[in-house]
Amino acid sequence: MLHILSSPSPVPSEIFALVALLVLSLIVLLILRHYLPLRTTPAYLLVPVFFALWLPATIVLLVPIDLASNASTEDETRGIWLPPRALLVSWRISYWLTFVLTWFILPILAEYSDAGYREPKDRILYSLRENAQYYAIVVGAGVLGLIYFFLSYGPSFTSLKGLVLALGYCWCLVLAIYLMGHGLVTIPRNLIKNASASSRLRRLQTQAPKLYEKMEDAILNLEDLEVQVSELSKRKTGSARDFQDWIEELSDICNIPESRPRNVLPRIESDNRIIPTVITEKYLADLTRQLTRARHTKSRYIDEWDRLLHDASKTQAILNSATSKKLDFGANSPGSSFWERTTVLTPYTRYLLYRCVIPYFRVFLGGFLALASVCIIWSELVKAAFPSVSVIRFTVVHHWTGESGRVGFAGQVIAAFWILYMCAAALHSVTEVKVWRGRALVRRNTAHESAFWYAGQVARLSVPLSYNFVTFLSRSIYEETTFYDILGKYVDLTPLGKWFDYLFPIFVLVPVCAALFGLYGKVKRFFGFGVDIVDEEDNEPSYGSGSWREGRDLIERELNGTSISRRLDEAASRTANGQGRSAPILTVPAARSEGTRTPFATSPSYHDQPTRRTAQSSRTGVSDSEPEDDNFFTNLGHRFKNTIDTIDAPKWFQEIGEGFKKPKWMGGNDEEAGESSTRPGRSDSDIRRWFGGDGRIRL
Repeated sequence: MLHILSSPSPVPSEIFALVALLVLSLIVLLILRHYLPLRTTPAYLLVPVFFALWLPATIVLLVPIDLASNASTEDETRGIWLPPRALLVSWRISYWLTFVLTWFILPILAEYSDAGYREPKDRILYSLRENAQYYAIVVGAGVLGLIYFFLSYGPSFTSLKGLVLALGYCWCLVLAIYLMGHGLVTIPRNLIKNASASSRLRRLQTQAPKLYEKMEDAILNLEDLEVQVSELSKRKTGSARDFQDWIEELSDICNIPESRPRNVLPRIESDNRIIPTVITEKYLADLTRQLTRARHTKSRYIDEWDRLLHDASKTQAILNSATSKKLDFGANSPGSSFWERTTVLTPYTRYLLYRCVIPYFRVFLGGFLALASVCIIWSELVKAAFPSVSVIRFTVVHHWTGESGRVGFAGQVIAAFWILYMCAAALHSVTEVKVWRGRALVRRNTAHESAFWYAGQVARLSVPLSYNFVTFLSRSIYEETTFYDILGKYVDLTPLGKWFDYLFPIFVLVPVCAALFGLYGKVKRFFGFGVDIVDEEDNEPSYGSGSWREGRDLIERELNGTSISRRLDEAASRTANGQGRSAPILTVPAARSEGTRTPFATSPSYHDQPTRRTAQSSRTGVSDSEPEDDNFFTNLGHRFKNTIDTIDAPKWFQEIGEGFKKPKWMGGNDEEAGESSTRPGRSDSDIRRWFGGDGRIRL
């Protein structure tokens, strides 16, 4: 095969490249099918998103081909190669389409899908207005760069083209390096952590309370918006009459009568009207946009909750199989994939796979990727000062002829692995850090705006990471590539761009150290952002919304079908079916007694307060019930009396007076002695009664 690929004719390499492109197209279609329903998704979304994923994949394929195509024709060590003209056309198509998708098409279509208006013209205008600020910032930065380029090289088309390419590359490189540095640490660490089933289950239980809270908040937010639509649909006169069709569409989207009865929806107070007096087009567009986002947010958290329950149930089954040596995950859910429904292994072989093979494989893979991360970070640090000691350089270039080198088929495969791992690290950080305005990838139900945004990030990060990988090699190698003619020479056109390309990747140490030593949590704790700070020893959060024990109880109730939310849904469905009063009434459990701790007594949104707050409330209980007209000294006397009454005397002190009998003038008699003997450590006699009065301290 190597002899065929390295033949002087480019036909075998072209056939190989076409087959690889077909395979990449099939993989991209499967990815789209996993996150989007292909039949109901509009074409204006599928086509740009497909190319936004397919073109970066072709760039990953073109880089190794470009490296090998620079070998001389008489050299038979190169692998897959293409003629210069075919390679140049391929690079122009891939790079410029990716550039246009990243900076123009995808941002405009993302805001277009999130506009909320009904007419396409109004959507386009809204999208242009939303992107105008972003483009103004880009043009402002471009004007400053244009002045610098014109002063250095004079006004020409080459200067303008170099400015556009250099600014786009530098901005994307900043984001790519930071995200890649974070992913180079988290990917191997997550693999090693998830090798232990008990640790993985504990981590899922810790995440359960907070995730369930977010799901409840999303449901309540959607219900509030549905209330607005319900009240809006009752208006038949005035300005609402002009938008009656639009309001009816919103009512159909909400589907309030079928989802749950009207009496379950929260009431709207008359003094706090949420519907404006005059209904405008802008208000309906904002309501439509909020409703669409709320529906997708609810779908996102429900999907995450279902996956957490599935993973927790599967992990618990793995732990329980340690005694019986048999592993059975039970019946598959209706949404299970083909591989999950396929039962090839027996319970014993499945036990061996999940208990003996997969954990060690995860540890091995995590260690291997950790070593790859170290090699990438090392190559980033030394490529400017000591390029000859770059590890990636020696793994890709195997055939050296003097100062130049040749890339063979094995080097191409290794180069593709390096680029894929660098891109995967950056994209993993994008999906892991949930700070992108609530955007998320949801199985079979991803929001259109989220699909455009994530596709744009794939297209945005692939080009700078690919060129950054090329600079790991020797300058005599990558300066001969077509990729350098398309992008690299414009980046190196000025000394500023050249030094930025070489020195800025050193800042990969910032996200690496932040993820490796937990600096994010320390910074958030210092500034008091109110995030969950997890203790590494007992895995319980010091501040946050519940511990792993509460998550364990919540997961068990959800899997057993006894959660409060599920019982409320069943009660609401019975009421909607017309059962009325005949349906059983759901009663709220009684309040817990003092000193007991019942996690999630009513719902996972309920959280026990810290012990110090309970003690503080018990201490201040007396002062809360005191009359407001008591002065300071009276309150001080009451507190002093309560302190004296609650002190228990030691046993040796109680036994001192057993052989003595108090005289009658001191209030001692047999009856009182018998009563006091039944209460060790306490005495009905009060030293303050010796001086008369009812025992109160009067000042």
